[in-house]
Amino acid sequence: MQASTRAARPRRIGERVMAAINRDPLTAPHALRNDAVLAVATALLATWSARVGDHGQRPDLLGWTLLYAAHVPLVWRRRRPMLVLLTVVACLAPYHALDNQHTAPIATTVIVLYTLAATGTVRRTLVTGGTILGTALVVNALTNPDGLRELLRISGWILAVLFWGIDVRYYRQYFAALVERAERAERTREEEARRRVAEERLRIARDLHDLLAHSITLIGVQTSVAAHVLTADPDRLDRAAVAAALDDIAETCRSARGELRTTLEVLRAQDGGDHRGSLPGLGGLGDLADSARLAGAKVDLTVTADGVPPAVGAAVYRIVQEALTNAVRHGGRDGLTVRVRVEGDSGALRIAVTDDGAGSGTGTPGHGLVGMRERARSVGGTLEAGALPGGRGFEVSAVLPLSAAGEGAGAR
Repeated sequence: MQASTRAARPRRIGERVMAAINRDPLTAPHALRNDAVLAVATALLATWSARVGDHGQRPDLLGWTLLYAAHVPLVWRRRRPMLVLLTVVACLAPYHALDNQHTAPIATTVIVLYTLAATGTVRRTLVTGGTILGTALVVNALTNPDGLRELLRISGWILAVLFWGIDVRYYRQYFAALVERAERAERTREEEARRRVAEERLRIARDLHDLLAHSITLIGVQTSVAAHVLTADPDRLDRAAVAAALDDIAETCRSARGELRTTLEVLRAQDGGDHRGSLPGLGGLGDLADSARLAGAKVDLTVTADGVPPAVGAAVYRIVQEALTNAVRHGGRDGLTVRVRVEGDSGALRIAVTDDGAGSGTGTPGHGLVGMRERARSVGGTLEAGALPGGRGFEVSAVLPLSAAGEGAGAR
């Protein structure tokens, strides 16, 4: 309620004045109507000044005609400032030459000169101002040759109005630049927020893919084992083997459910904090190998690395997880052997997952290889995957940096 009240609060007079000053006169709303009102008000002021002033004689019919004609172009002063200025000068030059009341058209002259300076370039303003000043001096010299003080006063007013318009024009440009910079900064913040959201969604998608693909593959293999035991020899049912296969399925489901719950907490979080919990690392590679062994594969795991940053360790875990999943899914179950090597040397961590399966890397392409490459790039590393020579087996190899730069890239 308080926010809506503040939003509906009318702007104060000072705020309105500053908004009018900061606004570009060429794009101001209701410009034609406002200038028409300004022309009428200026004409009324000129009428009063011509009647009560003592600088020159009271205008006659021709003088009144020239005076009022000089106010009509003010309606279009924003759109055609130069044409308006020339029209006003054409009306006021004979008006002053006939020695009519000289103070009456001052307001009109000031408005026209200010508009020209505030909407045009500095060069055009100075050239035009110099021309107008010279014309005014010539007219004053013809009508009042002894009025040196009057000459100085006219020159001072003309110069002051021109420089005032130039100053306002530069101020508006400066204010517009500030507004544009603020808008650009706001757009940058919005783009950064969208980028972070996209990265977070991509990370969650990778986690879900790695988790579900690995777990579902193992459950499928273990279910096939149980089905094979049940149908291989119905007369001699190996209950212990069936029970072990079902226990493996249940354990895989519990593990997948726990990781899935941790991942979904990120989506349910409302405070914007990091709810990912502890990242999986090299310590979890043994569990991955055990899961693959339960699926019927022979896994040879060797890890010779320490001091691995958490982000790099998480990338290693997910790469090995996906590689084992693909090997179990596509490599066949009869005598499948998978060798996993994780070695750290000279500031880099080298990963190699090789299997001797007959079908690894075949079938419909999925998101596994793409996800592994994204994992490697997220920590500044590279990954290659392809079939071994002769088509017997598949290998995934990656190099991940162990430097601070690699850890920073993972955090990003």
